[in-house]
Amino acid sequence: MKKSLKNNTIKFIDLFAGIGGFHLAFHAIGAECVFASEWDKFARHTYEHNFKKISPNLFENGNFNIDINDQKPEEIPDFDILCAGFPCQPFSIAGKREGFNDTRGTLFFNIEKIISIKRPAVVFLENVKNLVSHDKGRTFNTIIEILEKKLGYKVSSKVLNSAKHANVPQNRERIFIVAFDPNKVINHANFRFPDEVPLTNSINHVLESEKQNSSFYYKEDHIYYLELKKSMTSVNTIYQWRRVYVRENKSNLCPTLTANMGTGGHNVPLVIDKFGIRKLTPKECIGFQGFPLNFNFPKDMANSHCYKQAGNSVVVPLIKEVGKRIIQILNETEW
Repeated sequence: MKKSLKNNTIKFIDLFAGIGGFHLAFHAIGAECVFASEWDKFARHTYEHNFKKISPNLFENGNFNIDINDQKPEEIPDFDILCAGFPCQPFSIAGKREGFNDTRGTLFFNIEKIISIKRPAVVFLENVKNLVSHDKGRTFNTIIEILEKKLGYKVSSKVLNSAKHANVPQNRERIFIVAFDPNKVINHANFRFPDEVPLTNSINHVLESEKQNSSFYYKEDHIYYLELKKSMTSVNTIYQWRRVYVRENKSNLCPTLTANMGTGGHNVPLVIDKFGIRKLTPKECIGFQGFPLNFNFPKDMANSHCYKQAGNSVVVPLIKEVGKRIIQILNETEW
């Protein structure tokens, strides 16, 4: 029987969920989240704050888990697509030295176990671009070998940039891995990643024009204020504080947002507006990740956690573009 969004909702799970970028993207294209897992309690708070109304069954049925290490795969509700923006760790070559076919001791091992037992039609993974070259390429090669040789999936992978492939004005490159079970998805070879698209959105589509809270502005008595004032002259660009100097991002894009940009020491994105020199706000940061305007952080969430959550997130429109192509393949086949 053919399964499609029109007659039988496609279901997905959201592993290492963060604040729910995968959830937003797949919900927007009609899929249903039936299980999610996130270890960080602050990210989990933001996730619940935004998704309890969108996906109430996820929380009412107790399918929002804290620690994936404690999750029995057979207890996860049936699903069609596994989504995961998983942390990257080096793989072990201990024991019998089975080489890089051993993922024990890494978080990818949890994904592997779930795939092995639940056999989803599709596996959709996202990670930093450097995963491809990590440990001289062996980490990435292990992941592909596990998916293809051990689990029997057909794998495609590509590095995509949010500015080039999703019209989001942030220079953010990530590796995307899409794997199909060939026994369930006969036409898997038809899958294609998104092509490049014109960038029509600028940083000014995201930056707020009104005055922000005074806590985001640098005061004149700040130790680096004179250096910032001397170097920051344009209102139509984003700068970065690089420990001891200011770097202008001349591409008219937001530089890659990082998880530690809220710590204040390095790689802090800065702008100058008519009220002074300031940091990007957490709301602007998730705007540069393509989150919708109605997504917000809980009022009691410290800015340091908001910055970390924004930097760790995925770019929602880019996930959505890849997701649409995955679902198109599913809807074209009997599975």
